[in-house]
Amino acid sequence: MKPSHLAILRLLALLFLLPGLGGLIVSAFISTSYLDSLPRTPAPDELRIIPRNIHGVVIYQTEQEDRRLNTFEYSSVGVFVVGLALGLVYLERWGNVRSSELELEEDDLSPVGSK
Repeated sequence: MKPSHLAILRLLALLFLLPGLGGLIVSAFISTSYLDSLPRTPAPDELRIIPRNIHGVVIYQTEQEDRRLNTFEYSSVGVFVVGLALGLVYLERWGNVRSSELELEEDDLSPVGSK
């Protein structure tokens, strides 16, 4: 594999890993803010009837808040997993290239009559 292909693969892995991780951090902040600001009992007059368990505490949110946080969490996990998979492919390909380079170096260093 060409070094330029490895660089592109590494870049793609980072372009998915970092936003995915950032999205997970933002969704954790949103959950924490929900824990601090949303009621712990249903509030039908505010349409806060959808339960969510955050660190063992049940809070009640609207359907829109639930959908928005779920979408953000699941899409962040998906982006992160794609980046993780690309990173693993990159590491495997990098290892293969490095291994073949080391074999070539060993062949160059071996004595002439040893083969």
